[in-house]
Amino acid sequence: MRIAGLVGAAGLGLGLAATVEVSGAMAQGGLAGYQGAWLAGGADCAEVYSSAGKGTSFKRPVDIFAPAFIVSGNRLRTPQASCRIKSVRPVGDRQRLVLDCANAVAGSEVRVLMATQPDGSLKRYFNEQDTTGTPYQRCSR
Repeated sequence: MRIAGLVGAAGLGLGLAATVEVSGAMAQGGLAGYQGAWLAGGADCAEVYSSAGKGTSFKRPVDIFAPAFIVSGNRLRTPQASCRIKSVRPVGDRQRLVLDCANAVAGSEVRVLMATQPDGSLKRYFNEQDTTGTPYQRCSR
């Protein structure tokens, strides 16, 4: 299974490919609204995350199927993969994040469409034609 399939199983359903690279500082600047731990599906944050002195992490044992991710600086982590955020670019009212991801099996470049919402949540979109998106609640900053 390709990395996008593995990350998708982890709850992000990320798409493939993109090649634009910008500095980590530029990517991080566009990520202010995404910082923190996020969870979809109405699950309880305490079931997926634990808080430690330095921040939030996935609770052990990690639920590899939890629809969850953590953005910290220019890093995005899912229960199965760790990604460096290479770029953030506006696409209409959304932002396209280009990620360089790796898990225990492989590495791949991945593209994600997301948008912060007025209520403080965010939505992840499968592609440009997706008008509904998948809502995520913020569990911590």
